[in-house]
Amino acid sequence: MASSPRQFKLGAFLMQTGHHIAAWRHPGAQADAGVNFRHYVALAQKAEAAKFDAIFLADSVGVRNSDLASLSRTARSDHFEPLTLLAAIAALTERIGLIATVSTSFNEPFNVARKFASLDQISGGRSGWNLVTSSGTGEAQNFNRDTHFEHALRYERAAEFHDVVTGLWDSWEDDSFVRDKESGRYFDEHKLHVLGHKGKHFSVRGPLNVARSPQGRPVVVQAGASEAGRDLAARTAEVIFVAHQTFDEAKSFYADIKERLPRHGRHPDDVKIMPGIFPVVGRTQAEAEEKFEQLQALVHPVVGISLLSNVIGGFDLSGLPVDGPLPVLPETNGPKSRQRLLLDLARRENLSIRELYLRIAGARGHQQVVGTPASIADQLQQWFEEGGADGFNIMAPWFPGGLDDFIALVLPELRRRGLFRTEYEGRTLRDHLGLRRPVHPARAAHVEREAQPAAA
Repeated sequence: MASSPRQFKLGAFLMQTGHHIAAWRHPGAQADAGVNFRHYVALAQKAEAAKFDAIFLADSVGVRNSDLASLSRTARSDHFEPLTLLAAIAALTERIGLIATVSTSFNEPFNVARKFASLDQISGGRSGWNLVTSSGTGEAQNFNRDTHFEHALRYERAAEFHDVVTGLWDSWEDDSFVRDKESGRYFDEHKLHVLGHKGKHFSVRGPLNVARSPQGRPVVVQAGASEAGRDLAARTAEVIFVAHQTFDEAKSFYADIKERLPRHGRHPDDVKIMPGIFPVVGRTQAEAEEKFEQLQALVHPVVGISLLSNVIGGFDLSGLPVDGPLPVLPETNGPKSRQRLLLDLARRENLSIRELYLRIAGARGHQQVVGTPASIADQLQQWFEEGGADGFNIMAPWFPGGLDDFIALVLPELRRRGLFRTEYEGRTLRDHLGLRRPVHPARAAHVEREAQPAAA
């Protein structure tokens, strides 16, 4: 039997009013979106009706910007805690995956394992954990620290954090809970596994007091693209959300990650790489450009400079000539890959500070595509078919209109080319993404023992 043609994976990245920094000022935007539950439900249901693999929520554990002049002009300071929101959305959706960002820097592994295991049970196997390390000083100051952890330490801690969480997810075998009323036996004690972890950063006994996930384990997602981030992703990630400016960058990253996987006993299909794409769609090129310029005209200079200052690592650019070049900057203790991406972009295209902040006002360093359904589909198809992506995280410029445009205009073109599904193939997030269900380690060990030849 011939295999089915390879198709895109698509995430709908939901960010309050939209991904453009001035989206909340768009006439059609829901200005109070960050705390409007019905707004998020409507977006999730639209994405599910369109057969997206998942919705994705970013997060930070603090207000992202201490510059009040800028902060007071943006819609990024009030938003729901993502796991609480997704648990509620789970009850109002049936198929779409539910991915939330939770940092390893200011949480404990047991709490994270328990919350995602609970979300997986509530949703019937649709949860995913976007594992990140916090980098903002403002976040650290909410958790008894003056500064955040050094870059290398953050990733060392994150690696151990991941191992503890996944170990806790394997506390119970799939059929541990017999719940036999007649015999009075609630669970099989032989199928309970106490973690007993003692490491450099964490000491966690376990077991987890939530049964094993319907999909074995929630899907692990990561976004790091630094050397430390790539190493962690190659060992642990099942989906990688990443930012690229050019196809060459995307192809290089894709090849690098796929080549690292066998070193960790993993197959290239075990990880789906999904770059962020910021699409502005018009029925004509002129219409798309007009839509984009409408948003660009709403960017206040104070907001633009503050956005750029934060994205490049927290360096204050407010005192510099806005139409002058970006200065030489020291290496940041923040997100190194994003700083390098923007510095390279500014140098490559000789961009002023104003030009650079306008360039990232929508996509924040992710690929920005302004065009017709066909031209946008052409680019996505090239990246997909020529080794740059397994799918994409769609970052709508504003909500709901930007997502509506992508669904109504681009998806039919992708389907016409056979690049995206018309129906879900299964019920869990792993089913959608084509990821195998992890075998419980105890079961895997038993199968391996059974396969060994009998002693002579």
